[in-house]
Amino acid sequence: MFIETAELMFIASYLSKDKKRPYIQKAIGIFDLLKFFLQIAWETGSMDNKKYAALSEPLGEIGRMLGAWYKQAQTPSQ
Repeated sequence: MFIETAELMFIASYLSKDKKRPYIQKAIGIFDLLKFFLQIAWETGSMDNKKYAALSEPLGEIGRMLGAWYKQAQTPSQ
């Protein structure tokens, strides 16, 4: 899922502003699913607290960056 998210972000980076949105939106959806599965792994004890904490902070930052990129892609070009 992480690789698929990276691939979608890479593709979107080369597209015009009006064509980026579907790729960024799909990347956000897949990335949210990745975070969900990591949370389940942590809640079921498959991942310890230290590893989850080490992953969750950078993943949260990536999610915020994707959200900002999507919002930026929604604004009309000047």
